[in-house]
Amino acid sequence: KDMESPKIMDRLICGDVGYGKTEIAIRAAFKAVQGGMQVAVLVPTTILAQQHYNTFTARMRNYPVNIGELSRFASAAEQRKTIKGLADGTIDIVIGTHRLLSKDVKFKKLGLLVIDEEQRFGVSHKEQIKEMKRDVDVITLTATPIPRTLHMSLVGIRDMSILEEAPGERQPIQTYVMEYNEEMIREAVSRELARGGQVYYVHNRVNDIDRVTANLRELVPEARIAFAHGQMDKRDLETIMYRFISREIDVLVSTTIIETGLDISNVNTMIVDEADKMGLAQLYQLRGRVGRSSRTAYAFLMYRRNGMLKEDAEKRLAAIREFTDLGSGYRIAMRDLEIRGAGSVLGRAQHGHMAQVGYDLYCKMLNEAVRKAKGDPAPEEKNCTVKFEADAFIPESYIVNETQKLDIYKKISEITSLEECEDMKDELRDRFGDIPAPLSNLLRIALIRAVGRSLDLAEITGTFGLIRIVPDAHAALRVERLPEFLKRFRPDLKFIAKGTPSFEYTFKTSGVTEKDEETMLTDTEELLAAISEILR
Repeated sequence: KDMESPKIMDRLICGDVGYGKTEIAIRAAFKAVQGGMQVAVLVPTTILAQQHYNTFTARMRNYPVNIGELSRFASAAEQRKTIKGLADGTIDIVIGTHRLLSKDVKFKKLGLLVIDEEQRFGVSHKEQIKEMKRDVDVITLTATPIPRTLHMSLVGIRDMSILEEAPGERQPIQTYVMEYNEEMIREAVSRELARGGQVYYVHNRVNDIDRVTANLRELVPEARIAFAHGQMDKRDLETIMYRFISREIDVLVSTTIIETGLDISNVNTMIVDEADKMGLAQLYQLRGRVGRSSRTAYAFLMYRRNGMLKEDAEKRLAAIREFTDLGSGYRIAMRDLEIRGAGSVLGRAQHGHMAQVGYDLYCKMLNEAVRKAKGDPAPEEKNCTVKFEADAFIPESYIVNETQKLDIYKKISEITSLEECEDMKDELRDRFGDIPAPLSNLLRIALIRAVGRSLDLAEITGTFGLIRIVPDAHAALRVERLPEFLKRFRPDLKFIAKGTPSFEYTFKTSGVTEKDEETMLTDTEELLAAISEILR
């Protein structure tokens, strides 16, 4: 529908590793070629370009579709031929790395641009891509969109589709986060080889990758081990990858060059060295290189012994361990958005946020601007002011970390239902232990505010001895049932019609603060329940 509509398509397809994003790209490309247009497929690595070239060629071999490749693996003569074919229209689909963005690459009739593994390209690259042609449909494929892209999709600047259905027989990847442990590495490699499988060992530094490989050969002498990285001669790299695919190599020690799109179903164990130095999306992408068959796969994420983990690194490793289910890529990206911030929509920043106004206000302002541009009516904002003379806060001894405390305050302020309140209580008990009285009061007040908002109440105040409830001027209350409501709480409840109409409820104070707080909150909850039952 997007491709056929007069509107230029800019769609983000967020699907987990191995969920069929490439299949969508192949079909979209075929459709564009049928319509007489050219297609550019932009990928971040040479290996992935080669793999896509083979896949596209195999799928379209029975059709009159000419496919070219622009990457380090193509010779200079082949590249010249491809560039000439793009300019005169004889090449329909080109698959390439950043080479596609060079000044000498011109298209006769470009109609569709497919960006694979979007999180690997910088913002300036993407703007360069857009400059290729103003009226080009764009499909962006990713398992874990960078915060900026995800944020743009969430606020409606770009369209987004999520692939949620896992391929048949696929199993979640068993993920272990631990200190570097040679014994564990030996055990993991031996076990994978014993079941006829292969292993990735990721070490993301070129300068000592040969030392790591030699060390691994000593650890597991029975394994055939080789290393690969992006700075190798292209023919050597091609040979090693070919030998690995044809199972002549058992363990491939490599940099994150294997991160994107490689699809080798016999590799089902991965060991990542110094995982704390990698980004969340990167770890998730790496882990997605294993478990691409019906076998159980294992990922070992290791950090240096006795090293101090930075707080962000700790959060990333915790998130990757938490999201092991199939289809977690979108949730990983959401967590990344939380950890790193949204990024500037108009600028080039991939992450971080508008420090001047704060992240929440920035999102709110952006949402309003997007709605205005679309011509949608602004939703009516309901607010209910709640003031109680009660201890309602998170004690310092309960949550020590200030960042965590602010995060919990924010979550409590966003409670909108009893169910959410109970979930919050469960989370607090699970993470920090039994809930102290002041925090219990805070949760009850948050729920009172949410209920007040849903009942169109403008203000709820509670002091020792008096509860005052002020309905909104436009509140949809059934005035004819007012006597029934007042009768239920007679003689303590009065309706004051003078000035701003309000309900005033008096209760006897005991002089004991905790008891009075409990009475005040319980009575308020009962009054709101009665308003909901009788006056709504």
